[in-house]
Amino acid sequence: MAEPLSQVFFPMNFQELFSAWNRFPDAVIYAGGTELIRSQRKRIPKLPKNIISLGKLDELHKISRTERYVELGAMVKLSQIINLGKIVPEALTKCLECIAGPQIRNLATIGGNLCNFSPLLDTCNPMVALDAQFELRTAHSARWVPSSRFTSPSALGDREILARIRVPLEPWDFTYYHKLRTAGINEAGGGILFLMRNDKNILTHIRVTYSGKTIFRDKNGETMLAGKHLPLDRRDAAAFLESWTNYLSVQENSEYELYPGFGVCQNPDLIKAQIINFINSAIMRISD
Repeated sequence: MAEPLSQVFFPMNFQELFSAWNRFPDAVIYAGGTELIRSQRKRIPKLPKNIISLGKLDELHKISRTERYVELGAMVKLSQIINLGKIVPEALTKCLECIAGPQIRNLATIGGNLCNFSPLLDTCNPMVALDAQFELRTAHSARWVPSSRFTSPSALGDREILARIRVPLEPWDFTYYHKLRTAGINEAGGGILFLMRNDKNILTHIRVTYSGKTIFRDKNGETMLAGKHLPLDRRDAAAFLESWTNYLSVQENSEYELYPGFGVCQNPDLIKAQIINFINSAIMRISD
């Protein structure tokens, strides 16, 4: 007996979206569809019984900019963001350019990438480093949450969607990003980002973030080099590296589960070594 055909709804506004979702609470929200297809690895994928496509919801496709931030609708394609050029922080652009190929980036959406929690996909990293804000919407309310809290499935409430992403446009003088690979199988092993800002050769801000099955950001260590002259003294650079080594050791003792819902990293020693090597390479670039 043939399986029943899937029902696909194309809401034009939020009212239609949540009305369909209330009628069919088992419906799957469909953005770019890349993860749904990739996860099946079949020539003819099996679709959910009920699908709500966001493709015709114009509000989710909008891009706007103020002096302080750029705002992206959740359905904005990754390639569109790259094509915005210098409007977008370099940290986000570098990350997006490392995601798959142009064909996938033309389909994948920023909201879909952020809402894939296992493992965290690439864009979570620059969002946390840049202190981005996310607007979450239900049928009756809207709320803004910091990106650092949007890191597990529990971040979304019942019948709640990610609608907009607000990315601050603070200037960064040095951006260094690397996408890691899992040894032996050449699959993505997470991404790591280093940001630095200075004022008249006085270092004011440093941020380092890693995202994969978990996310690392040592906020206490971010202040230790504030006020130092550039290029950094090698002793200050070594102290920063040691601070991160100690930070990762603490996370290793707690099984690398920084936030609820991530699960335990499968190879914490390899991840730790890759992070330390990256930070050492980055910090040496701004040292004498």
